[in-house]
Order: sequence, then structure tokens, then C-alpha cells
Amino acid sequence: MSIKLTLLKTGEQLISEMKELVPEDQEQVHAYLLDNPHTVQINEKQFVTEDEKDIGGGDFGINVALLPWIILSKDKKMIIPVDSVLTVVEPLESVTQLYLDKMKAFQIEEEK
Repeated sequence: MSIKLTLLKTGEQLISEMKELVPEDQEQVHAYLLDNPHTVQINEKQFVTEDEKDIGGGDFGINVALLPWIILSKDKKMIIPVDSVLTVVEPLESVTQLYLDKMKAFQIEEEK
């Protein structure tokens, strides 16, 4: 599995470890298996630090939050049919790291 950013036809953006599901007798992807999918929420920053201005070249900034996709489900793995997906892309490294840090924190919580 690899970490992917999935844009659904509903407009939701999900980040998760993803695996393509292909039936044995076919070559085409039938569905995607998402492990620990989280929605990616993007909000405009209210305040931008001087360092962020220097890096980004302006007053623009965003906050990225990750929330469990189906928050009331105890399932960790979910299958999504191909026809529900608009596109699958590689996330920015910073977003991938945010996701990995969150998954690591969840593992620590579950072990307690």
C-alpha cells in the first residue's frame, strides 16, 4: 500500500494508505481499499508569521486538518468503487508527514 490523496466525485478529499483491487480474471481496477482514510480539510489561516511570509512570498496561508472519514465507524479499512473516484494523486510531502504523524499518534493511543 502507498499513501494517496483521493478526490471523490462528491468533492471530498481523502488521504489514506491505498491499494488497488483487481479481480483475478481481469486487468482493470475494480475498487480501492483505503486503510484509515481521513478527510483533508483546508482552512485559510487567520494569522501568518513573518517566516511563513518569507517562505510563501505573501500573506497567503492555509491550515490543513485531517479528520477520520466516517467518524462513527470502528472500521479501519473501507472499499470504494472506482466509479466513486474522480482522481488519485500523490499528496505533498508535508501532508503525507501530517498523516503519518497522526497515524503514529493513534497507534500510541490504542496501545494504552
